[in-house]
Amino acid sequence: MRIDSERDLLDGYTAQHFDWRVEQRVGFVTLNRPARKNPLTFASYAELRDLFRLLAHTHQVRAVVLTGAGDNFCSGGDVHEIIGPLTQMAMPELLRFTRMTGDLVKAMRACPQPIVAAIDGVCAGAGAMLALAADYRLATATAKTAFLFTRVGLAGCDMGACTLLPRVIGQGRAADLLYSGRALEAEEGERWGFYSAIVAREQLQERALGFAQMIAQGPYFAHSMTKRMLHQEWTMSIDEAIDAEAQAQAICMQSSDFKRAYAAFAAKTRPQFQGD
Repeated sequence: MRIDSERDLLDGYTAQHFDWRVEQRVGFVTLNRPARKNPLTFASYAELRDLFRLLAHTHQVRAVVLTGAGDNFCSGGDVHEIIGPLTQMAMPELLRFTRMTGDLVKAMRACPQPIVAAIDGVCAGAGAMLALAADYRLATATAKTAFLFTRVGLAGCDMGACTLLPRVIGQGRAADLLYSGRALEAEEGERWGFYSAIVAREQLQERALGFAQMIAQGPYFAHSMTKRMLHQEWTMSIDEAIDAEAQAQAICMQSSDFKRAYAAFAAKTRPQFQGD
């Protein structure tokens, strides 16, 4: 799909394998196969990857909410539509698949919009990786996140799990989850820092939207720079990171939003950020 302008993305894009809508500069991705706990297919993996890549080319969407329909987030790869066929594939086909799923996580980390995951019920396998790749995670008390890969005879190092998870919850706790494949309960997940907060089920979508709207109403360019630096500084020394942040902040100081914030402070009003 060729995108020639921001309007093309917002008005012309229609998702085929999940629900997608934009409201007040917040994009909503809803995995919508509730009868089977919202599993992923080959096609939905690829379409999610493509959508997050496209989001890098618009300023109209400033934050994203990722959630699942019904009472579950995502049960991972569909057992019949993915797991079964994978057992019949040769190495070149398997490698194409594993690289594609990894590309989805790369696209989520590279898109400038912060991603808010709203997690209820089952969040397993590739679903757990979607949650992990988000920037902010809210959960209900019934949320159960499990990195199930060892349960099906695979390594825990799937879609970036062995690099992302230790950075969020620590090496020892990541080893616990990746070796055992056990479910991370909501209270434990909040205590470990995997979830930012636990909310009532009836408040989950509202709280996720509220956080996303707070981001969307803020300085979009500065938020995108924050996300970029949070990602890039993982591989930097402290000295390199401080120097990189000096350059990033100097760039942000040239933005019109920075000038608007100062003018609003002087006038004792609320700044109206426009993302430039």
